[in-house]
Formats: sequence, structure tokens, C-alpha cells
Amino acid sequence: MSTSTASSSVHEDGSPERLGIDTIRTLSMDAVAKAKSGHIGTPMGLAPVGYTLWSQFLRIDPDKPDWPNRDRFVLSVGHASMLLYSLIHLAGIREIDKNGKPSGAPAVSLEDIKNFRQLGSKTPGHPEYRHTTGVETTTGPLGAGCGNSVGMAIAERWLAARYNREGFPIFDHDVYTFCGDGDMMEGVASEAASLAGHLKLSNLCWIYDSNHVSIEGGTDLAFDEDVGKRFQAYGWNVIHVNDANDTRAVAAAIETFKATNDKPTFIVVHSIIGYGSSIAGTAKAHGEAMTHEDIAGTKKAYGWPEDAQFLVPDGVAERFQAAISGRGKPLREAWEAMLAKYKQAHPDLGKELDALFADKLPDGWDADIPTFPTDEKGMASRDAGGKVLNAIAPKLPWLVGGSADLAPSTKTLIDNGGSFEADSYGGRNMHFGVREHGMGSVVDGMALSHLRSYGATFLVFSDYMRPPIRLAAIMEIGAIFVFTHDSIGVGEDGPTHQPIEQLVGLRAVPGLDVIRPCDANETAWAWRVAIRNNNQPTALIFSRQALPTLDRSKYASAEGLTKGGYILAEAKGGDPEIILISAGSEVSLVVAAHERLAAAGVRSQVVSMPSWYLFEQQDQAYKDKVLPPNVTARLAVEMGSEVGWDRYVGLAGRTITMHSFGASAPIAKLQDKFGFTVDNVVNTANDMLGKGK
Repeated sequence: MSTSTASSSVHEDGSPERLGIDTIRTLSMDAVAKAKSGHIGTPMGLAPVGYTLWSQFLRIDPDKPDWPNRDRFVLSVGHASMLLYSLIHLAGIREIDKNGKPSGAPAVSLEDIKNFRQLGSKTPGHPEYRHTTGVETTTGPLGAGCGNSVGMAIAERWLAARYNREGFPIFDHDVYTFCGDGDMMEGVASEAASLAGHLKLSNLCWIYDSNHVSIEGGTDLAFDEDVGKRFQAYGWNVIHVNDANDTRAVAAAIETFKATNDKPTFIVVHSIIGYGSSIAGTAKAHGEAMTHEDIAGTKKAYGWPEDAQFLVPDGVAERFQAAISGRGKPLREAWEAMLAKYKQAHPDLGKELDALFADKLPDGWDADIPTFPTDEKGMASRDAGGKVLNAIAPKLPWLVGGSADLAPSTKTLIDNGGSFEADSYGGRNMHFGVREHGMGSVVDGMALSHLRSYGATFLVFSDYMRPPIRLAAIMEIGAIFVFTHDSIGVGEDGPTHQPIEQLVGLRAVPGLDVIRPCDANETAWAWRVAIRNNNQPTALIFSRQALPTLDRSKYASAEGLTKGGYILAEAKGGDPEIILISAGSEVSLVVAAHERLAAAGVRSQVVSMPSWYLFEQQDQAYKDKVLPPNVTARLAVEMGSEVGWDRYVGLAGRTITMHSFGASAPIAKLQDKFGFTVDNVVNTANDMLGKGK
């Protein structure tokens, strides 16, 4: 009976609902047992809630799982991935490939479930966006899914405000999130919940699995607050369900959510982790493998054949699919018919929606990006970034974002864009408050909903945002993270606000394009690259202090930024003796040193290296042209950590970088103290060449 689809001995009470719920439970048990790895307790406890939500409420069409107005389901408790995989399998969701094309194959087959947590399977240990159809966001780091769901709910409200017209509710979907005790302990969920309550996101429903168990033991070891009261204080509608197995009470709670139109809903569901097993309600049910005997005993308690593995009894999948498709398919078909009429009535908006759904940029989106004239005084790259952002925004309506209470400093306010608030969901300027971690997760959720979203703060506070930045890179989504105050150039604010190790930390994230432009024109190209990177996150690193706008008739075009690194100034009088490499605000310093070296007859070549990531994507011939292998005298200059520059300067090279934290003082004094002066660059270069001072 290991893979049978029929069993007359299963559930003598004949309850189709109970049969479906226990199918989810036993599939989860069998997958974890076969993998000898995974988390079984939460799928067993939450199976009735998942079954009820999906079979009675969730608006999806398994044949077209990427339908734009579908409801979103987020499993923030990503360790319970087998719950989601079981639901996707039983729902009959069909696969969408990485090119967005339907393949016709099951998104999660029974064979995929048998290969849970195995190399190359569609059922990894934690759900992964793009990897498995039906997974709306990558989850596992607790609290992240909660933050993403707030971003999804914000996106729905913004899209509805912009595109819905009388008789055309193009966007009216809901967002459901399963969360647990761990989510409630993580600060990011609290940040996101506070913002959602402020914004009165009535399209958002979190279902909290309150099982009072964590890995170390009962949650009362570290966590005994009244979470429901906390959410009431956030401005949420709080509902309690005393027993997760009471599916009528679960359904009634969701009905109350559907009827609530002035605040998000928080449903506290009291469950028993590892329900039905001998370890139910204990920490062992969280992540420890159940023994063969315990699995058999649990199945017996369910009325299940004890020796059956991966059993899907007759009719279970068919009933589940009929319930979901019977609701979702007519809704999707009616929506598509409405969209066709909408495009006739509102052709310009229809054209926008076509581009938005396809993740394409409008024609001429970058036509108004300025070219900045040569200016020795120049401007801070944060100021240039603000000008470029506002040149793009009118041509790219779904560019939406904001800052962590720092828009006047980060220069990321969209002029005349309005504020996104509970009474003005069409505003394009988000006010995230001082919630960097929450901001990053919300920005990811907005990007997952087709918006070109961005969030901004000071570079030193990127540490608060590393989890959502990392997840954006894993998911390959086009979230944009704007960081200003990029170095010890912050000055008097001192070492707490002067980033040192943050640049190298961001550069270490696989798939994250970190761009640190050297002047206003490189900044313009940096924004172009970021907007084009729809399937890749970008970190834009801008200065607070003014940077000279280089004379591009004398030096190379700023378009070289698109290759990550380029020869900004060639050696005068022959092949280079030394290569000077830099990024961001220090490039103009290196250029000044280059001119002085040239006047003294030293042949130096200046390389602007705004993006290590883009440079590494170039072919070897190009990289060898920019950094000729025979020139081993190389000097890198950056007001940040030296870590990583060795890949470009080599064993014979040197760096002028930071080896300590900064200090509180005016920028000029800091540059003198830490060696970021033309004199020091020139002297170091001469010393490397054995030419003395």
C-alpha cells in the first residue's frame, strides 16, 4: 500500500474533510521520515487550518497559478514546508517554468514529495520562490514571510488605487499568512505588523499558530506575553480559535476577516504541535525525527493503515481540487473577461498593466535622465540620485518606495508622488518609519507583486536589513536598496554612523549588485542598471558629501559603469607603470593623484570600479584590458574595509583603506587622519614604484 490511492479501511467515520486533513498530516510525516530530516510537528498541528483556508476561501486557479488577482498564501513558518508542499500537491497546481510558461506538469508531484529535501528536488527544506510553483515567497528565516505579506498587501492596495475604475475591480485580492511563535518573537514581524496596523490593511490576514512550543522547550522559557493584546495595540482585529481541529471555528474566523474593512486581521489559533503522536505538545515534535514505531502509532490513532506510506486515498485530491478550482477558475475567467473590457475602456491603463504583468519597462522610461555638466564643486551622489529618481518616476508609474524616516537625507522622495497612507493608497512615497528590517521585507513583498520597489536608509544601517537583502538575492527579485552616507565622509556623526565593513558585507552577497558611483553621471547610470535589473536586487551606495562631476570630455564616459569597472583615465606617455583603482567618492581623489603623478612623469592608469559584481561578469579579455596582468603595481583606495580588494591588487599591490572604525570630526580632518589625501596616494604610488617621494 506504499503508494496506493485507495483504502476502504481509512477513516470509518467517512468524513471527507478529516480524510483530507490526515492525508496532509501523513504525507508530511512520511516525507520527513524518508528524508530523515525536517520539521513535522507544525504540519500535523496546522493541517486542519490549511485545509480549511485552501478548500473554502483561497482564490487561486491551479491551472493558472500566476493569475495576477489571485489571493496570496505565505507560509512564514517556512520550516513547516511539507504543509505547503502537501497543499500544492493535493490542489493540483500546475507548474510554471522560470520563463513564466506553463509546462502542464504538476508543480509538486507525489514523487517530488518522496524526494523532500533531496538535491535538485522541487521540495527543498524551506519553500523557495521561483523554485516551486505555488510558493509566493522564500521563507524560513522567521518573521520574513510576515514582512513580505505586508508588502504584498500594500502592493494590492496601491495597484487597486491606481488601476481600479468604476465597474472594474481589477485588483481586490487578499493576503493570508501562517505564522508561529518564532515569528512573533522576531522583531521584523513586529515592525511589519505595526506598519500594517497603521495603514489599516484590511486585505491582510495573519493566522498565528499558537502551540506554545519552541526548539528548546515551552515558549514560556522566554516568551509569555499576550500576543493578541499586542496586536490589538497595533490596531489589528484579533480573533481567537481555541482548537485548530475545529474547522467550523476556523472558517468563521476567516469569514470575519473577509467582512472586516478597516484593519488587518490576526487570528490566534491554538494548536497542538505533532497532533496525534506520542510526542505531541513537546519540543521533540518541533524538529526531531519521529521513530518508525511512533509514526505507525500516530497513523493508527488517525485510523490510517499503519504500514501505508505516501498514501493519498481515493477522492481526497479530487474533492480538494474540485473545491479550489470550482471557486477559483470561474473567478479567474470572469476576471480575464473583465480585463479585456477594461483595456477597451481604458487603453492607456491597459497598456500599463500589460507591461507591469510582464515585468517590462515602458518605452522611453529613461528618456529624461539628465546628463550632468562638469562641475569641480559637484554634488553629493545622494542629491544626484534624487534628481535621477525623479526623472524616472513620471515615466515608470509603478516605481514606488520610501525610506526609514530619512527621505530628506536619502533624497528618495518622489516629487508630487503623494504619501501612501490609509486614506491615500495611491501615494508613491512610502513612510516606513524607523523600521529598517521591516522595510526591507516589505520592499521584497512589493517586488514580488510586480512593483519596482525601493527602500532607503544610511549605509551603516544596512546591517539591520541584511536578511531581506539576502532573501531578495536568493529569490532573484528586482528590489532596490538605496544607501547613503557611504563612508567616514559622514564626518561629525562619528564611528556609530560611519560604515566600514558594510560595503564588503554587501558585496559578499551572491547575486546582489552593489554599485557605488563616483559622481553624478555614474549615479545616473547606476539607477539605469538598477531599474533594468528586474530579476536581481541592487544596492545603490551614495555619498552625503559633494563629489566633483568629472569632465567626461577628458575622461571616459560614465556609461562604463555598466561593465562594473572601466578605464577612467589612461596612462599618459605609454603603458601604465601603476594602476590606481577606486570606487565612489574616492575616485576623484585618485584622479587628482593621477594628474599629479603624470606631471611628475609617472604613468598611472585610473580604474573606476563602482560594481565588483558587474565587473566579474565581463569576459577575461575585457578584464585584462582594464587590469593588465603584467602591471602588478596596483593601488586600491576606498574609505571602507580592505577586505576583497586583494582580488584586484594582487600580492604585489597595496590598499589605502580603513583598518579601524572612524572618528567624530569634520571630513577634512578625517581624511588627513586616515590617509585619504592626494599626497598620501601619490607618495604610496611612488613608494611602490621605488621612486621615493
